[in-house]
Amino acid sequence: MLIHHWILLGLSWTLCNADFYSETEVGKFLRHLEVIPDVIEAGPQEFLNVTYLGFIQADRGVELQPMQVRDEPYVAWNAPMTNYYTLLMIDPDAPSPQQPSAREKLHWMVLNIPGNQLIMGDVRAGYVGPTPASGSGLHRYVFLLYRQQDYTKFDFPRLPKHILTGRSKFRSMQFAKRYKLGYPVAGNVFTATWSTDVPALYNSISRGAKQKITLLETAS
Repeated sequence: MLIHHWILLGLSWTLCNADFYSETEVGKFLRHLEVIPDVIEAGPQEFLNVTYLGFIQADRGVELQPMQVRDEPYVAWNAPMTNYYTLLMIDPDAPSPQQPSAREKLHWMVLNIPGNQLIMGDVRAGYVGPTPASGSGLHRYVFLLYRQQDYTKFDFPRLPKHILTGRSKFRSMQFAKRYKLGYPVAGNVFTATWSTDVPALYNSISRGAKQKITLLETAS
């Protein structure tokens, strides 16, 4: 009976500790912001270091101005060069948090990153900064880092920077399951809402898209 009692106590302690360690600080934070379950099923192990020009940290839901985040950030994490990673940035609140019919809008995708050398990864979707619509409220912009099993051939169309089409209704969970990425190993989030700079930012993206089309037509 005594042995049976200690076995039950040990099992109870193990289960309690499994529950305790099953969700990290970043996981609890993302659940608080409802990134879990809107975007992912389980939280990552670490906060991702995301820094925009001017040493602006995109961290733990801080609200940033669209003009501050118009250019792609510096993203850092610890990793051996023997591993490959996938980095995503998405907006689950497009076109608005109340009616996110375009969930998730893909803002950035970099694949087959060797170690933490982001510059050497395959930029499959060029960075597009946030341009939330007027009156749409506060949007969450989520960064997710996945560790790949190995170098992977991804069947995903190339979306150059400035190109806005083909980015809506992306699904991070489905993408991760298709390519066996598992749960993200790191992540972070910032928030942003409409400002008077948004029309100019949107126009600059549109102008960039028109220039790309003109160059392609000229080349052909």
